[in-house]
Amino acid sequence: MTRSKTASADKAPIVHAAEIVREYGPFAGADKINGVTHDGHNVWAAVGAQLIAIDPDSGQLARTIDCAGDAGTAFDGTHLYQITEARIDKIDPATGKVVATIAAPGHGRDSGLAWAEGSLWVGQYRDRQILQIDPATGQVLRTIETNRFVTGVTWVDGDLWHGTWEGDESELRRIDPVSGAVLERLEMPHGTGVSGLESDGAGLFYCGGGSSGKVRAVRRPKRATAAV
Repeated sequence: MTRSKTASADKAPIVHAAEIVREYGPFAGADKINGVTHDGHNVWAAVGAQLIAIDPDSGQLARTIDCAGDAGTAFDGTHLYQITEARIDKIDPATGKVVATIAAPGHGRDSGLAWAEGSLWVGQYRDRQILQIDPATGQVLRTIETNRFVTGVTWVDGDLWHGTWEGDESELRRIDPVSGAVLERLEMPHGTGVSGLESDGAGLFYCGGGSSGKVRAVRRPKRATAAV
């Protein structure tokens, strides 16, 4: 249920209760979800020693890749990217081979990962930042400040969203990519964590559920318009 359909004059964010439409998992041997992405067909999740691909229609595993994954996952239309310790691996999903590696900007403190506009966007959990980096060199191109821990990042229809998780509270937040101001919040149920975030490019977000071992599909709200 939507608590507030329009932002107030003081730019208060629009707030909704997140609508979880489906849960996937837990899967055997996948005790924790560390990162999530979507390749246009399957949902991929980093579960520690593997990347697993989930068919979103059947909920069954479509395939697995032996690949360490400690945090965020992304897909650029051809390759997967996976944060592992202090590096980001570029992976050929057809073969599972690592074809390139760059240093992760947080040196092991990175969280979410997304691909957009030819760049990688990397969440910095404790620093409460999202960094735009060059996918070939790892050079930081831009820093976006936010006011909560970042546990997942995604772009969809020109909007920047990130997951946050502190204690038993977690949210999906749409923020202004220039100022970092919070524009919209989806409040997840109490005790439901968010570890990894990706859009399917349409009406759903996919959220990692941390130690629950689950991936959750959350309905993306239609863009609300602030009152004049």
